[in-house]
This record gives sequence, structure tokens and C-alpha cells, in this order.
Amino acid sequence: MKNQINRVRIAEKGAKVSIGVYVILAIVKISVGFFLRSTSLSADGLNNLTDVFSSVTVLFGLKTARIPADADHPYGHWKAEPIASLITSFIMMFVGFQVFQSSIVRLYRGELVAPNQLAAVIAIISAVVLLFLYRYNLLLAKEAKSTGLKAVAQDNLADSLTSIATAVAILGASFGWVWLDTVMASIVALIIVRTGIDIFKESTFLLSDGFKDKQLSLYKTEIQMIPEVKNVASIKARMYGANTYVDVTILVDRNMTVRESHDITENIEKLLYENFDVMHTDVHVEPDDLINQFNEDQM
Repeated sequence: MKNQINRVRIAEKGAKVSIGVYVILAIVKISVGFFLRSTSLSADGLNNLTDVFSSVTVLFGLKTARIPADADHPYGHWKAEPIASLITSFIMMFVGFQVFQSSIVRLYRGELVAPNQLAAVIAIISAVVLLFLYRYNLLLAKEAKSTGLKAVAQDNLADSLTSIATAVAILGASFGWVWLDTVMASIVALIIVRTGIDIFKESTFLLSDGFKDKQLSLYKTEIQMIPEVKNVASIKARMYGANTYVDVTILVDRNMTVRESHDITENIEKLLYENFDVMHTDVHVEPDDLINQFNEDQM
């Protein structure tokens, strides 16, 4: 449990850094975009403002996740992290839609003004900063095995690419393609919405106890390599935040003693923890003469 808490704290560090960076970028972009008349830079700034809310929500989820188990939450509060990611997705989709709507209206009405080229410099600097932030958060997310911080890192990369595209649009608009600045603002809005949808899909997958079959197959293969295990009758897994819980039913020699079967369950728990970092494994032991019954139940 101590390792899981330490990982959450590592993820919290990434979320805090992201909040600081995004606050600065949002203020600078929105202000500069307004004074230098760049619609796309202002839209990019609003994008970063949603990232502030997203990072704050993820940070809150991470802090809630490491609250110890209690009477109402016997498995702990680990699902607070994917819940925070889900809330983040709603914020991003809402803001993205609002930016897209205002950009389309502005384009339709012909409210187009050539932006100052200095706005492009701000966008390029932002792209570089966000690229470094992406690498930083991605490394922390892998170390902490945090889905929330991984979503933040993915957003960092999307924001970096968006800032590059924004710089290109501003330069194009300043050389006569005035409409390009507003068009890019619309594209930025769609990127915000798309990122929100991706985070929504991953969050709902985890909250609905979704788990990838490929990973289950790896668990099953490793367990079946234990000599005393005749067969793996069934195996299921689910995620609680960054923690994996596995339920497995194994078939063993029906003449095996209780002590021997207990030792096998201990070996399986140790195996999955050391090889796959599975936090909790619940092993059910059944006699091997029930193999036909299990096969019929699975058909």
C-alpha cells in the first residue's frame, strides 16, 4: 500500500507543475491574443485555461484517491482518479464547443482582422514549453502508473501541436490570409473536443471495470506455468485508479492438502505482484475433477 501512496504523490507533483505552467500560458495567450487581435491565439489560451481546470480536477482526484479505506469505502478511494478524469473530459468538451461556435459565427459575419506577428512568437514559445511538459508528465505517469496524469500528458502533447499550428495560422494571416487565423481557432476548438472525447472514453472504460484481454492472457499464461496448477478455470480483473485487482479460479489436484493449496495461492499473489504489479489477487482453489463443469459453464 505504501508504494501505491508514493506513486500517487509522484503523480500529484506532475499535476501541480502542469497547473503552474498552464496558468501562465493561459494568461499570456489570452492577453496577447486580445491586444494583438489574434483569434487563434486567444482560442489557444482558452484551451490552456481548460487545462488548468483539468489539472486541478486531476490533482483533487489524486489527493482523494490516497485517502485510507473506511466503513463506506472498504476498497479505498482509488476510483476518485478516473472520476476526476471524467469530469475533466466534460469541461474540455464544453469549452471546445463554445470556442468552435464563436469562431464559426465570427467567420460567417466576416469579423476578420490580421493579427500581429508577435503573437506567432508567443505560440512557438508555448509549443516548446508544452513539449517539455509533455515529456516530464509522461515519465511521471509511467513511474506512478497514473491514468489521470497520463491523460494530462496526452493533453500536453496535443496543446504543443496546437500551438505550432496556431503560430503557422498567425503568420499566414499576417501575410494576407486573414481568414486563416479564425479557421485555426475553429480547428483548435475541435482538437479540444476530440481530446475531451478520448479522455471520456478511457475514464468510462475504467469506471465500468473494463480491462484489456491481452493483459489477462499474460496473467493466465504466467499462472499456468506453476506446476501444481492443472488449469485456470477463470480469470477476471478490474482497475481501482492505478491499482489492479485480479480474481482467478484455479484447478489443482483434488488430493492436495489445504496447506499446499494455500501455498499455491500465496505463490500466485507474489507472482502477479512482482511481474505485473497487481495490487490485490483473490485466488479461488477448486479440485481438478470439476474441470468439465467449468468448461460447460463457460460455453
